[in-house]
Amino acid sequence: MKQYDCVVIGSGPNGLAAAVELQRSGLSVKVLEAKSKLGGGARSEELTLPGFIHDIGSAIHPLGVASPFFSQLPLSDFGLEWVYPPEAVAHPLDNGNTVTLSRSVTETARQLGVDGNAYQQMIQPLVDNWQDIAPDFLGPLRFPKHPLKLAQFGLKALQSSNFLAKRTFSTEEAQGYFSGLAAHSMLPLEHTSSAAIGLVLGALGHVVGWPFPKGGAQSITNALAAYFQSLGGEVEIDREIQSISEIPPCKATLWDITPWQLLEIKGLSLPRSYQNQLKRFRYGPGIFKVDWALSDPIPFKNSKANEAATIHIGGTLEEIALSERDAWNKKHNARPYVLLVHQSPFDPNRAPEGKHTAWAYCHVPRYSTRDMTQAIEQQVERFAPGFRDTILHKNIMNTEDVQRFNPNYIGGDINGGAQLLTQLFTRPTFSLTPYRTAQKGVYLCSSSTPPGGGVHGMCGYHAAQTVLKDLFPDAQKKGSTVE
Repeated sequence: MKQYDCVVIGSGPNGLAAAVELQRSGLSVKVLEAKSKLGGGARSEELTLPGFIHDIGSAIHPLGVASPFFSQLPLSDFGLEWVYPPEAVAHPLDNGNTVTLSRSVTETARQLGVDGNAYQQMIQPLVDNWQDIAPDFLGPLRFPKHPLKLAQFGLKALQSSNFLAKRTFSTEEAQGYFSGLAAHSMLPLEHTSSAAIGLVLGALGHVVGWPFPKGGAQSITNALAAYFQSLGGEVEIDREIQSISEIPPCKATLWDITPWQLLEIKGLSLPRSYQNQLKRFRYGPGIFKVDWALSDPIPFKNSKANEAATIHIGGTLEEIALSERDAWNKKHNARPYVLLVHQSPFDPNRAPEGKHTAWAYCHVPRYSTRDMTQAIEQQVERFAPGFRDTILHKNIMNTEDVQRFNPNYIGGDINGGAQLLTQLFTRPTFSLTPYRTAQKGVYLCSSSTPPGGGVHGMCGYHAAQTVLKDLFPDAQKKGSTVE
């Protein structure tokens, strides 16, 4: 059998990022993918009707554009084109208003009325310092290059979303808007550090917007894979690995999988103490997802919502907080917080002429099999009466379906593990080098390592850097520098 320097198991954005970094450092790399299509969570297919393209997993990618690693790669040369809706996010309210996240901090603040100045004071420093601090919080625990700037962000990020929103804002509009951002964390909004995701996603909306790839998330995967292969890398699909013995000879393996999956690989000689640490790794709630083929655009009462591809449906802080708390506590909420994505108005190639696509999901208890379609559609109807009349066909996925689509989504958890304070920088174990396992030559590169979920490739990049430092120090000098 041909021998490689490294073999990457799994072709999600992090697996491909690791493969690209190793290959461009002069090593020989092969990627093995269990499915018949590359991409992991970044795949697109016709889930409803012919000609209607749906993102099965990830759909909106501010971190894909802002990633310190991806931004170095010539992905546009391999077909990746970003689409930027006029507004990043829309948050409709029951009083008829809709708050939108604009590229302009000032314009967003203006919509928040008396809370405008408070919003500007909260978000502007993070926007101004983004380029300096992004490499630090998009990586493992280490001494930051800009400690004062990172500390300024950390003092806010380590708070609970509820506390920060109530302390900062006095109106339901501003509190609800920020809670909609923070709920992407899939944590109860009372939890420490739940504010971090809200701050980061809010800042990203001002720094780069909330774009998505033309034609679907598959375009990111295709561009990464094409670039990797142009460097000489090799890819094999339909190759599920259940044992070390099934892997071609190599010096290092990088696994784009989660801790519990690693424990199932036969032939690994992981110490019992390390196995116990992996067993204690905590996963978060799951998702229930619906994809729709539509006859018309979503008929929002307030047309401002149609200026964004991403719509947060949940209204007030109290409603959103209850929904997230329920999912965490293994309960189903009758009026769940809903993440709704409507890309086709800005990317007509997603559907036949004059038709549209949309998808939405809500957070549910991990391993839930309850059908939440009606609850989700009622939430959409709440702000877009007549929405159900536009539905031509739908496809639903409960947590079991979500995990079947991507085995990394344990129990429907799309983040590769709960984004708890104890699992932000030291996931999956308490280690300064979390990508390195307790077995020599075996590494993790999935979103179960820092910095966690999101299509940014930084987990894979840092895992590759660890491999280069450990085993190929001369090749490390040829690779990327994103610090």
